[in-house]
Amino acid sequence: MATDPRAALDRLVAALESHLAAAQRRQGDEDPAVEAAYTALADAFEVYEESLYTAYEEVTPFELFDEDEDGLDDDEDEDDDLDDDAPEDDDADGPAGPDAVRR
Repeated sequence: MATDPRAALDRLVAALESHLAAAQRRQGDEDPAVEAAYTALADAFEVYEESLYTAYEEVTPFELFDEDEDGLDDDEDEDDDLDDDAPEDDDADGPAGPDAVRR
């Protein structure tokens, strides 16, 4: 049975509010209340996204953060960043040519 998008939106808003409240009361980096609110928020978003698409063939501009996929992407991005930081040496011989004296 498909979920009504309005009801799913109401649950998403409630999950956002619960996540904020848990974050405000955080008791450390791995607070179970924050982790539970995070999971509930992600679940509520997925239900909303699915119900919105089912009812109206519409999506939101948001994507859920996936720690497993992100770890792989970060490694690839780091390699790309290293390449971006390297100086570009398009003219290896310099403006004076290969016989110029370099100091």
